[in-house]
Amino acid sequence: MKAVLFDLDGTLLDTAPDFIVVLNQLRQQEQLPPLPDQVIRGTVSSGSRALVTLGFGKQEGDPEFSSLLQRLLDLYLAHLAEQTVPFPGIEPLLDTLAQNEIPWGIVTNKPEAFTVPLMQAFEYLPPASTVICPDHVSKSKPDPEAILLACSKIGCTPGEAVYIGDHQRDIIAGQRAGMPTIACAYGYIDASDNPANWGADHLVSSVDEIWPLLQQHYI
Repeated sequence: MKAVLFDLDGTLLDTAPDFIVVLNQLRQQEQLPPLPDQVIRGTVSSGSRALVTLGFGKQEGDPEFSSLLQRLLDLYLAHLAEQTVPFPGIEPLLDTLAQNEIPWGIVTNKPEAFTVPLMQAFEYLPPASTVICPDHVSKSKPDPEAILLACSKIGCTPGEAVYIGDHQRDIIAGQRAGMPTIACAYGYIDASDNPANWGADHLVSSVDEIWPLLQQHYI
């Protein structure tokens, strides 16, 4: 194994608390009551458009959808990283990868305008070797293009890396890229979903399980 690649929201960083705040702020502006934290949390990995649908029952193409989406993104950018933290165990995991001279990177569907300032708030973490956002590719996950680009930037083949994510699209993208995958049950899993059904090579319930698993199977 020459590299470990992570999804961002729900895998590396717990960004849900900031999304919970801003979605409920927007609902308040629309004279709507707050949604329960857990309901919002389960949708975060599906992206901002899914949050608009969750919060307001609007679909893309509805007259108000674009306006609500932009207002949500503006609020999120204003509150970026206020309550976001790395998931428990991420900091020591990245330290261990650094100590073993194994590069790590991020492959996310989060636009660069949000990803870059978000990661700047966590400069105390060992630096990522590459950060690939939708801005850098023509197709986002579950297309494998972003993962293949990350491998190219790091200088390894897909088979020499592992991709870790908390959404089925992450696992599909990793499989299409031809690399082993790890599904994170600790992430933002919708109540109707079951990560055991995604077909990942491995399933973990906490970050602490990742390094022993990598040692056992890939190092």
